[in-house]
Amino acid sequence: MTDPLPRGRGTRVLAVANQKGGVGKTTTAINLGTALAAIDQKVLLVDLDPQGNASTGLGIERTAREINTYHVLIGEADVLDATQETEIPRLDVVASGVDLYGAEVELVGVERREYRLRDALAHGLGAYDYVLIDCPPALGLLTINALTAAQAVLVPLQCEFYALEGMSQLMSTIESVRAAFNPSLEIQGIVLTMHDKRNNLSEMVANDVREFFGKKVYETMIPRNVRISEAPSHGLPVLVYDMNCAGAQAYLALAGEVIHRERHEGVR
Repeated sequence: MTDPLPRGRGTRVLAVANQKGGVGKTTTAINLGTALAAIDQKVLLVDLDPQGNASTGLGIERTAREINTYHVLIGEADVLDATQETEIPRLDVVASGVDLYGAEVELVGVERREYRLRDALAHGLGAYDYVLIDCPPALGLLTINALTAAQAVLVPLQCEFYALEGMSQLMSTIESVRAAFNPSLEIQGIVLTMHDKRNNLSEMVANDVREFFGKKVYETMIPRNVRISEAPSHGLPVLVYDMNCAGAQAYLALAGEVIHRERHEGVR
């Protein structure tokens, strides 16, 4: 087991982002958060996707989302007022609500619209080691808010033929946010998801991604695993649903890699 980061180093904010849907972004946010909590890190997951799948996957009922990320972004609620405990020890969540769909339109004319989440997170987060922001599958104002608030980006990338298609657009957005709003923003890493070692195409894609992005790609690959697919329907992370399955073990390994990079490779 990886040694936890020392307390008091400050909260680390990571955006989990990819504008392409169906790549395991929300699954990664939920299970990485759970894995970090399992190795004694205090984690807050901010569900910035209007679909609210991360909230559902952590067992938060729709009726329990009266105060959510929408209210935080428009300034009607403090982030700590919107924070809820989950069934996972050391893992809290700021849930998403359907009203978040209208946030981008409502924020268009608002001052510092790109900084709304950053400003909200600036208060009262000292108790957390990590904040993970689950971004929507689009490169609009919500994702820009996440990238402006984050210190680094974690990119899930599916092992499929079109894996690299669209990555240039995401990289361009990251560069634009770095230039305009957040000069310290960096890529924490790229995680290959839905990997099938029996499939030659999966191996070819993994090799191509590693050749292109080098050490930015985590060694851990998340396998295509039926238990990962089943867990959200039970409102549970896969680490709780089936701790011993290959998917759960992969997310524990990924958490270890994330912490290793934080400690030993100067990603601060």
